[in-house]
Amino acid sequence: MDWFDARHDQVANLVGREPEIHRLHLFVSRIAGGAGEALLLAGDPGVGKTSLLDHAAALATGSGMRVLRATGSQFEADISYAALHQLLHPRLGEVPRLSPLLAGALNVALGLGEGQPPAQLLVASAVLALLQAAAEKQPLLLVVDDLPWLDRASALVLGMVARRLNGLPVGMVAACRSGEPSFFDLSSLAVVYVDPLSEEAATELLTGRYPVMTPRVRRRLLDTARGNPLALLELPISLGDLSTTVAGALPAALPLTHRLQSVFASRVRALPAPFVELLLLAALDGTGDLRLVRAIDTDRGGGALHAAERSGLVRADESGERLTFRHPLIQSAIVDLSTSEQRRRAHAELAARLADRPERHAWHLAEATEEPDEKVAALLKEVAITNLRRGDSVGAVAQLLRAAQLSPPGKGRSGRLAEAAYLGSLVTGDLRDAPRLLEQARLADPGPGDLLSVAGARAFHLLHGDGDIDTAHRLLVTAIQDQDAARDASDIVVIEVLYTLLMVCFFGGRADLWPPLHDAIDRLRPHPPGLLVILSHAFGDPARLTPDMLARADAAVASISDEASSARIIRTSIAVAYLDRLSPCRDVLQRVIQHGREGGAVSSAIEALFLLGQDAFHTGRWDEAQRLVEEGLRLCEAHGYDLLTWPGRLTGALLAAARGDVRKAASIARDMDAWAAPRRAGIIGAYACHIRALAALGQGDFETAFHNAAAVSPPGTLASYTPHALWVFHDLIEAAVHTDRSAEAAAHVAAARDRRLDRLSPRLRLVVLAAAAITAPQADTADLERAIAEPGNDRWPFDLARIQLTYGAHLRRAKRTGEARRHLADASQTFHRLGAVPWAERADRELRATGISHSITATGLASLTPQQLQIAQLAAAGHTNKEIAARLFLSPRTVSTHLYQVFPKLGITSRAALRDALAAPADSE
Repeated sequence: MDWFDARHDQVANLVGREPEIHRLHLFVSRIAGGAGEALLLAGDPGVGKTSLLDHAAALATGSGMRVLRATGSQFEADISYAALHQLLHPRLGEVPRLSPLLAGALNVALGLGEGQPPAQLLVASAVLALLQAAAEKQPLLLVVDDLPWLDRASALVLGMVARRLNGLPVGMVAACRSGEPSFFDLSSLAVVYVDPLSEEAATELLTGRYPVMTPRVRRRLLDTARGNPLALLELPISLGDLSTTVAGALPAALPLTHRLQSVFASRVRALPAPFVELLLLAALDGTGDLRLVRAIDTDRGGGALHAAERSGLVRADESGERLTFRHPLIQSAIVDLSTSEQRRRAHAELAARLADRPERHAWHLAEATEEPDEKVAALLKEVAITNLRRGDSVGAVAQLLRAAQLSPPGKGRSGRLAEAAYLGSLVTGDLRDAPRLLEQARLADPGPGDLLSVAGARAFHLLHGDGDIDTAHRLLVTAIQDQDAARDASDIVVIEVLYTLLMVCFFGGRADLWPPLHDAIDRLRPHPPGLLVILSHAFGDPARLTPDMLARADAAVASISDEASSARIIRTSIAVAYLDRLSPCRDVLQRVIQHGREGGAVSSAIEALFLLGQDAFHTGRWDEAQRLVEEGLRLCEAHGYDLLTWPGRLTGALLAAARGDVRKAASIARDMDAWAAPRRAGIIGAYACHIRALAALGQGDFETAFHNAAAVSPPGTLASYTPHALWVFHDLIEAAVHTDRSAEAAAHVAAARDRRLDRLSPRLRLVVLAAAAITAPQADTADLERAIAEPGNDRWPFDLARIQLTYGAHLRRAKRTGEARRHLADASQTFHRLGAVPWAERADRELRATGISHSITATGLASLTPQQLQIAQLAAAGHTNKEIAARLFLSPRTVSTHLYQVFPKLGITSRAALRDALAAPADSE
């Protein structure tokens, strides 16, 4: 009986696995019934996970389901999407039926087509669509073995797929070794822990397979195997005649994995050399490509493949054209038993035979090369760039490193090491390896063509590590000016270097840093990337944004939902952050965060968390803002991104200042000053001034508020390349009015009018109108009244309430008491809802000055109008604003306005809390 026959017998009667079998029966029956879910089998090597997977596959087949399988391979782990290709291979003919976007993404990811690099979430969406189509006639079961050995890109995508099967007639059952790291996100999967067999079950398995055995040998084997089924079935093979073998003749006790490896190695050594050579080729290929192995065997005279099958080490699946090793440890043993020269020859042969598969050809050619070879290095770099554009940046870094190892000194090695350091920092989020790679790049004698890559990597690390703004700026500007190649808009390194320079300029916060960047962008040919141009203007100096550039920024936001690249999503969102347009970017930013949580670009996830935190602060979702900021700060600490902490800490400090935690706000501002001053990081200094100004305004310390707001941009001036001036504009006006600096306040309003800040966003229009109203006593305030009442302007509740407080106080002093009460009461209600304690106290003091002893606002269910209650009930039931609008014959904007009015009345801050708020008994109010 060969090993595979025994394995199928074992699947038919798995010993001691009744609980696991019962769980698999329930799982498969649910999938057959149309309920999608994923299940993970976890346990030690050899404990029987693969046999249980086989049992699940047999159950599924018996239930009329289709089964797709893939197995991780350590020798294929560096080939992007190899496992995904293996899994989907039988269904690839259905890919053209998908939408063009999804089909294109999947084709590019699997190397079947060309195009822009798809985000892994988009690839996952394509896989889900393909599976859904495949499961229309029959439910589908995905069987994935050896998760830790899946290539990174496949593991991330399949992890996303596993969490999104709910509602589809598709199931996934996977297996992994306990305690082994994997890129596959296991956190949300149901897990069945496959423990070693009990003493009784282990004895039954051993005696059932080897009935003739002396009792002492059996005892020794049971003690050594410790309930591991693979060890129980394999260890006796090397013992010869079990009826005569005695316990004392057994090998000395070794760790189980060592003993199993020894058994596998002995079985390989027993084979003739030609058979071992063929198995080595199959092992190093790692794809299970039966056609390739059969072709090699035929060219060598034939017979070796059949002999290898008869040995029980491999099995050829003719229907699936796959060659399967009986266990991955056999594959490892074959490689371990070979010499380095044998492995190089095997890789060279595989490279020659895979000349039509660029990625695999290049990788095998690189593994076959011992001495530096520029031709091979250049080929591998091309593969790395292809992987980068396909979205597998981590694979690209590994390939760039190997390309650098194969590069002759002075001919690209330095640049490739620098690119690996740059991309590794940018994408994986790990800054710690960059110094070592950069030092290697320095020692590699950089050639003229390498200087831009080296400068970009060094500057990126300086910026995010030490925060050395001026050195980073000097490095980049010098490298760009010295390189003719820096004019090529199609060169990905050139563009990334310019994006890095842009961030250096922003964090530097000084106008003199920007001209070299704009000059470099203008020199790009045939034309600079549109997003780079938008970002350099809208983020760099929004106060001077032209109508054309504002329209381009709006167009970028309008198309952001179709964007697949995390980097482009982040850069688009950053471009419009000071223009109050982050709300339309929320969904895609959440996508970036989820991608980062699942192993994607962590630096992008950090920035997305802080951008959403900033948006949540401005739109009054303060608890959410705090959670987002805290998660981002944890990631910064874990990955060493010191510079990126400051935007997150800014939002946290503004929250503290608004809520009255002056001590915390002041502490963060001091930290910012201490960090920014020696590094000349101007924007961080501006952050600190903003924090102190807001905290002082809340406490009524208007003199301190004025000096800090004026430090960002002097009164009467919107300083060039000082985007933060837009965020402290109202702070300066309010502080100036309260400190009798009417001339300075009027000059600042005039500067805003001159720059037409009111056209940039509805919030800024409100701010400018309010500023004009309180600085010019005789001004017509009708426009401001209309702006305050305009539906949708309460999307910035804190800003609106501050405007109503300032304007209401102005009206009170002008003896317009009735009008003042209305605005002050609204401001008080908003501040109380937000928890903006010092501001609520200020509003209540102003109300008392109008003759009202305290603020009374209706809350609870009884305060809702009939239409508000109807809208709230529909929203709580899960309907979108668009669906509610269609049902009630309203506009979605009107629905949104009503919900914003409902939230404070019910004492909640999010849609998710509606159901509980509506269920609360009336008398609880």
